[in-house]
Amino acid sequence: MTNSQKIPATIVTGFLGSGKTTLLRHILENAGGRRIAVIVNEFGELGIDGDILRSCGIGCDDAGNETQGQLYELANGCLCCTVQEEFYPVMRELIARRADIDHILIETSGLALPKPLVQAFNWPEIKNACTVDAVITVVDVPATAAGQFAANPAAVDAQRKQDPNLDHESPLHELFEDQLMSADLVVLSKLDQASAADRAKVEAIVREEVPAQVKIVAADHGKIDLGVVLGLFSASEDTIHERASHHGEGEEHDHHDHDEFDSIVVKLPVVERDALLERLAALVAEHAIYRVKGFVALADKPMRLVVHGVGTRFDSYFDRRWAAGETPQTHLVLIGHDLDAVRITAELNALTVGAL
Repeated sequence: MTNSQKIPATIVTGFLGSGKTTLLRHILENAGGRRIAVIVNEFGELGIDGDILRSCGIGCDDAGNETQGQLYELANGCLCCTVQEEFYPVMRELIARRADIDHILIETSGLALPKPLVQAFNWPEIKNACTVDAVITVVDVPATAAGQFAANPAAVDAQRKQDPNLDHESPLHELFEDQLMSADLVVLSKLDQASAADRAKVEAIVREEVPAQVKIVAADHGKIDLGVVLGLFSASEDTIHERASHHGEGEEHDHHDHDEFDSIVVKLPVVERDALLERLAALVAEHAIYRVKGFVALADKPMRLVVHGVGTRFDSYFDRRWAAGETPQTHLVLIGHDLDAVRITAELNALTVGAL
């Protein structure tokens, strides 16, 4: 079977908050009749990004809607560490439905290494039916220009000064480079928040890490011509072994520094919005928290509030009403380094204002 007869799979990687979900949502909303299956790997116990994708109103959550595909969530952590436990059976199920699928999109966790995932496409049953159309690495331009790669520059800089483990050789920097080393295409995001000089600086940083044939393109709020990101026919699984990385295969892969990151899940009843955001900002200032994400139940609103925090920058918006029979509850995931789970959970629990 030639690669043109196999199901193409696009792997979207990139650091926390870089814009991967926004790019996937754009692709799905502009599928143009393509029947796309989506696999979302989420770091932490809650599939926050998966739920956001399902709420985008394009039918992702309708298991009976064959033309839109079905969303698969892998919610037990780093995909490159769990690929044999979960990725293989999911792919096997998709392969069994190959007549209903035109393309597979895989969003990795912001903390996942893409190389082992690409190598999994060489497993016989997968290789016979699927090929990696491309590995797309999404790069946060303002964060990368500031030398932080993932978050609010001032907040992360303060965290690095306080923590000797977060120097320029930290897993954050190495992971950023590994994601670029695996890329077939690099997408620059958040250009609306960056200057022309920042863009040029980041393009130079990226170009040093990727081969000349790897294109660097820009996306405006995740919007990009699908002809640029789909149909690249890279067959990345055939050449991934030639690409350098900081983390080797085999025994070394078992020690690839993902244990440098902590994930805390906090579940609360109803809270007050401003008090929650103020407390989260204070926690970020006190702890090495890189990312906060989740859903919030407010005492005076029938709508569910989505909260995203990268460094000290927080965004929030209402995505939908709480469903009939659904108990409004706050679910938060905090990702960082050496986090005091007991203290952080206690401080957030102090904010609850009771049930609706």
